[in-house]
Amino acid sequence: MSGAAPLSGTQHTIRAGHYTATIASVGASLRVLRFQARDLVVPFEADQVRPAYRGATLAPWPNRVVDGRYTFAGLEQILALTEPSRGHALHGLAAWLDFKQIEKGSGHVVLATTIEAQAGYPFQVGLETTYALNGSGLTQTVRATNLGAQTAPFGTGPHPYLVAGPGSLDAWTLELPADQVSAVTADRLIPAGMRAVDEDEPARFDFRVPRRIADARIDHAFTDLRADANGRYAVRVTNDSGSGVQMTWDHRCRWVQVHTADLPGTTHDRVGLAVEPMTCPPDAFNSHQDLILLDPGESTTVSWTIAAIESSADE
Repeated sequence: MSGAAPLSGTQHTIRAGHYTATIASVGASLRVLRFQARDLVVPFEADQVRPAYRGATLAPWPNRVVDGRYTFAGLEQILALTEPSRGHALHGLAAWLDFKQIEKGSGHVVLATTIEAQAGYPFQVGLETTYALNGSGLTQTVRATNLGAQTAPFGTGPHPYLVAGPGSLDAWTLELPADQVSAVTADRLIPAGMRAVDEDEPARFDFRVPRRIADARIDHAFTDLRADANGRYAVRVTNDSGSGVQMTWDHRCRWVQVHTADLPGTTHDRVGLAVEPMTCPPDAFNSHQDLILLDPGESTTVSWTIAAIESSADE
């Protein structure tokens, strides 16, 4: 149909300094982020169904609800299984909603949608997200407000795939300041307790001292994060030249999911490193660990920043 929006929704491009970002309205998804001519996240085309959750805003839960079932306020809820291969409800309900623009400037855009009460999540939550660029990078802020009459469980996070440079991530160096990692079952990634990152498989999980990712296969949640001198948590990915990308956030996200994008036999295999700061761990609707409980009319706000790391040759 003539005049129809691209498959990923309305496109919002913002610029500041050497940065350019494009946000697609479906899922308020970060479709492109570039510093100078360099991609900082794995992009996708505007007229393309977003590949999985690449760049999406995740709410009202990040990660998984095991079996799509949970009990809240004494009532069992059953969610659609959006990860059918593992039998879970994955990454919330907002990722395929169309967010509407409510404000825009040259370096920022504000988008909003409503998660309507529905089977499995009988709560009404308004979402507002701001993407703002300046010379220090791109900050996304998510504000959630309970629009209903009963307390609502809530969690959120982003889903960018960071890019340190061309080629596979095997040659990239990762710095991940986390002391604990969630053990998971091999087949369904169901949480199975916590372990120290240097306990069983340090080559796979311990990146507190920066080193190459090499052949590590990771799709795990990390916590007990170590803050930097500014009181923020920072995950950094760099290439051999020293340039790359970092993601930073504060104590409101005590968890981060890291995924090496292992998709053998596809063109997407290990093309980026998913770094997903989360307000709560996987399956928090069941464990209630770090789960945000929004009373009627109450709001919560959380943010994270993606920025380029320049090598000495770039500066």
